[in-house]
Amino acid sequence: MAPLTPSTRALGLADARVAQPRRRRFGVTLTSDQLVVAAAVFWALAFNGAFFAAVSKGQAGDASAWGLLLALAGALVALNVLLTGLLAHRRTVKLVIGAATLAAAAGAWFIGAYGITLDPSMMRNVLRTDVAEARELLGSGFVLHMALFAGLPLLLLSRVTVARVPWRRALLRRVALMLVALLALVALVWSVFQPLSSLTRNQRELRYLVTPANLMWSTAAVLAADTRGAAKAREPIGLDAKAGASWAARTRPLVVVLVVGETARAANWGLNGYARQTTPELAQAGVVNFGDVHSCGTNTEMSLPCMFAPVGRRSYDEARIRGQQSLLHVLGRAGVGIDWRDNQSGCKGVCDGLPALTIDAGFAPNLCDGDRCLDEALSQDLAQRLKRAQGTQLWVLHMLGNHGPSYYRRYPRAFARFEPDCRDDDLRKCSEQQVVNAYDNALLYTDHVLASAIRTLKAAAADVDTALIYVSDHGESLGEHGLFLHGLPYALAPEVQKRVPMVWWNSDGFERASGLAAGCLMASMAAQARQPVAHDHLFHTLLGALDVTTALHEPALDLTQPCRTATGL
Repeated sequence: MAPLTPSTRALGLADARVAQPRRRRFGVTLTSDQLVVAAAVFWALAFNGAFFAAVSKGQAGDASAWGLLLALAGALVALNVLLTGLLAHRRTVKLVIGAATLAAAAGAWFIGAYGITLDPSMMRNVLRTDVAEARELLGSGFVLHMALFAGLPLLLLSRVTVARVPWRRALLRRVALMLVALLALVALVWSVFQPLSSLTRNQRELRYLVTPANLMWSTAAVLAADTRGAAKAREPIGLDAKAGASWAARTRPLVVVLVVGETARAANWGLNGYARQTTPELAQAGVVNFGDVHSCGTNTEMSLPCMFAPVGRRSYDEARIRGQQSLLHVLGRAGVGIDWRDNQSGCKGVCDGLPALTIDAGFAPNLCDGDRCLDEALSQDLAQRLKRAQGTQLWVLHMLGNHGPSYYRRYPRAFARFEPDCRDDDLRKCSEQQVVNAYDNALLYTDHVLASAIRTLKAAAADVDTALIYVSDHGESLGEHGLFLHGLPYALAPEVQKRVPMVWWNSDGFERASGLAAGCLMASMAAQARQPVAHDHLFHTLLGALDVTTALHEPALDLTQPCRTATGL
């Protein structure tokens, strides 16, 4: 062996330096169990402010109240350990914690910003959100929040090295950790069982404020329901549907236009006596306004399928509604021509397999800005369609309406009558009055769209018998009690999220064409409009208006029934 010279010694040291792994400027080595516990503590403290605020509300502020909060904080840590420990091992722990942190940070922001709860119904909304809607919701406030509560933690997570532990020892440690967490959860909940049980009885939404457990549970519930639904075709209903007696006597087309509104609430509807006149054109259009209408749900995912189902809110069964065909299929089976036009996020299964058109810039370039279009695009060719109409038709127009939070994007500047209006996607940056101004301006534009459609129908009255029904899918909170938007569980939602506007109009020839007593319908509707009605009436009223017979029809819920003189229903 050659003796080491200074040069060879230097070369060896250089090789050693090259071969040596590069050290991180900052880093820490943790076992997967230690990382799970650290994440569990962070989630409990960082993402559950709304939960702790709800628990604290109404508490005396004494030692017992602090004891309740501390016990619940410990219980949340234990719950997080159990949920994460089931999913994460050494190879996946950083991925699981990273994904959960991102989701929890986003969920906590929406809960805090809009006062929502992340129950399965709301999670279904989240999973169905389109790109345009998501863009409006993700403003600068959201970006800053995510940078602090997700970006920084993920940066720290990236500097963690997960220690290698022999698998038997790792398994024993994980089992022990899970047992300790389970015992701690049981003990802590038991220690505050009396005040906690009282809280959960009176505030059932509390469980859907626990983040990220709410996300995990609600997402799993939605995916499980969707998987079950996808495994089988929708069950046909109304197989006995057929044309009524009036069809044989018709000498010209009959068209019913159903306009499904979005997020319009009854409290701000001018025809309902609101302090502002937000419906000036409809006030001159000779419509019947229904002043006390309750929706089937507090979000589109729930309300829209329910509106077109025979069971409605009174016998609400989500699995049944989503598993069956809709009113549109029943009417189509009887020979009614169906056409769905959508300026929203789809028909939620209501129009599956039926003619449908999504409004976009290619259809109405002068009324669209990027991937959002004004609602006039839905009816811009209504006059031409009426000239081509044949037979009996139901045309559904699904509006973008007052979809928030970007109310100012729903109307042209010519309709900015109430100013200053909130012109920011983050409603918290505006005063409550600015938010209301923007919302009311959007209602003004809806009023214009509806009144314009009625004027077009009136102009075609010599050739086509027509009727128009407008009803919103659900209402909206505009900052009252710290709540914005919609989607709270139905039993807990304020009335402004559940009461919606509804109007009816028909041409003079419509009654005769549909087998109804001449001169009866508008007066009868006006009388019934003074009584409470609901989305439940829509299914049966459309059957009556179009004179379609089926055993599904319930005359007590058909608003046209008092005027029926033919033998069809």
